[in-house]
Amino acid sequence: MSQDPAITDPDLYKVVFENDRVRVLEYLDQPGAKTHPHRHPDSVMYTLSSFRRRISAGGREVDVELPAGQVRWLDAQEHSGQNIGDTDTHTLFIELKEPSPARPTATDAPLGPSSGA
Repeated sequence: MSQDPAITDPDLYKVVFENDRVRVLEYLDQPGAKTHPHRHPDSVMYTLSSFRRRISAGGREVDVELPAGQVRWLDAQEHSGQNIGDTDTHTLFIELKEPSPARPTATDAPLGPSSGA
């Protein structure tokens, strides 16, 4: 399940910038849209629109609702997602290419975005 989202869902994820340290992805979908299973490294997410999503991985699910203009930390994770709201989801992901020195196990890691690092 460790696929690049720009490959698994090229109609939803677009690489807008990349260098040897970071990659920036733009994500845009419509209500009801689903992603295939994919992987994100440690990332910062910036919401360009308000949205409601269901994030799923390994038998766990979490519903996320965020207003536009929020900045959230996203621990490295594998998941799939679905737009469960009635608005488009529009976000930027700033993916870090350097791994975290201390990484939680997959079952301990938060699923979806969090407000801290």
